[in-house]
Amino acid sequence: MSKKIACVVTNMFEDSEYSEPAKVFEEAGHTVTTIEMEQGKTIKGKQGEVEVTIDESIDSVKPEDFDALFIPGGFSPDQLRADARFVTFAKSFMDEKKPVFAICHGPQLLISAKTLEGRHATGYKSIKVDMEYAGVTYLDKEVVVCGDQLVTSRTPEDIPAFNRESLRLLK
Repeated sequence: MSKKIACVVTNMFEDSEYSEPAKVFEEAGHTVTTIEMEQGKTIKGKQGEVEVTIDESIDSVKPEDFDALFIPGGFSPDQLRADARFVTFAKSFMDEKKPVFAICHGPQLLISAKTLEGRHATGYKSIKVDMEYAGVTYLDKEVVVCGDQLVTSRTPEDIPAFNRESLRLLK
């Protein structure tokens, strides 16, 4: 059954951490909706390889319209977490126990949403201490699935495992 996936993203996302999972999700029949501050805006990945035209603005969407949340890494999550609208949006998915997929720096948005305490997760090594201060049991593994809800991975090299476990939760 097809699922609707909200993807919160802005400039300087890690190119492959957006493009590869989004492609796999869509190939599996799911819909990925990109969400940023401004609908129709074109954003660029930090490697300069991927451009994305934003489908919806954060003000025009509601968490209840989606089945899952996808947070690519790069510098994007750090920028988004400075905006309370994105923090509240992400928190809703965690609170409602909907699937959340966060790779690399993606968990930064979940740290700001204060939704990681008591969970097992991973992320890029530079945010390990931040995650631990947020109450996470940090595991240095290619993919960590917590409570059949939260899928986290560390780097672009982990994308195959990230995609596999994310697709499993979407079934």
